[in-house]
Amino acid sequence: MLFHVVPVDEWTADVAGPYAPASLTSEGFVHCSADESAALAVADGPYRDVADLLVLVIDESLLTAEVRWEGSRDMLFPHVYGPVERAAVTGVLAVRRDEDGHARELTPWV
Repeated sequence: MLFHVVPVDEWTADVAGPYAPASLTSEGFVHCSADESAALAVADGPYRDVADLLVLVIDESLLTAEVRWEGSRDMLFPHVYGPVERAAVTGVLAVRRDEDGHARELTPWV
């Protein structure tokens, strides 16, 4: 499974087609994380000030786009080189923050 952090409004903007965030155009791939703890770290870093934040759980075997594990030798990140079919998203989790605003847990999004 892959994990992708996304603001709610971006995930729900165009539900008719595959998910294609801005990074797909600007960088050529969709940034993902390898596990829930890495996704929480992303939510607590670059997305620290985003109130309504989700984590998509993506089944890599259901993607038609290539997935490459890239980065430094000690830290590899999965990158999806194409849009993410919504059928490949097997779960959607909400980021829950503590009273200080730190991303602490993932819970089912309803």
